[in-house]
Amino acid sequence: MSRIEKAKEYFKQGYACSQAVALAFEDIIGLDRETIIKITLPFGGGLGRLRLTCGAVSGMAFVVGAVFSSAENNPENKKKVYAITQELCAKFKEKCGSLICGELLAKMQVPVEVGGEAEVRTKEYYQKRSCAEMVGLAVEILEDYLQKNSI
Repeated sequence: MSRIEKAKEYFKQGYACSQAVALAFEDIIGLDRETIIKITLPFGGGLGRLRLTCGAVSGMAFVVGAVFSSAENNPENKKKVYAITQELCAKFKEKCGSLICGELLAKMQVPVEVGGEAEVRTKEYYQKRSCAEMVGLAVEILEDYLQKNSI
């Protein structure tokens, strides 16, 4: 199963978009599964269902940090990690038109609810929103970058 398929499957199992992206790269992140799941949960729903930065994008940035960040306060490393993150975000935005969860949902003509309870994930839920596709796209963009950079 490809990383893209894994991520989409994780999302369809009920994991947050951010968790689904991160878990697809579990083998290279350097953290155990439980830690990845815990750390990335709050980024789902555009940061805790606030509909801000798309959780798939946040998951992508999490993986960039886990793979490329140094453990020291290193200005050069910070510059590199920010540049990678900006490049990947630009590619996502180019394909989707936004990095903002609420704007992406509005494009899908899904009512944008901030906060509150998440919808139950039914067949209808997946038909009206393409969040699984956003998760897949984030994984595709990141995987392409990693392959081009021999990671």
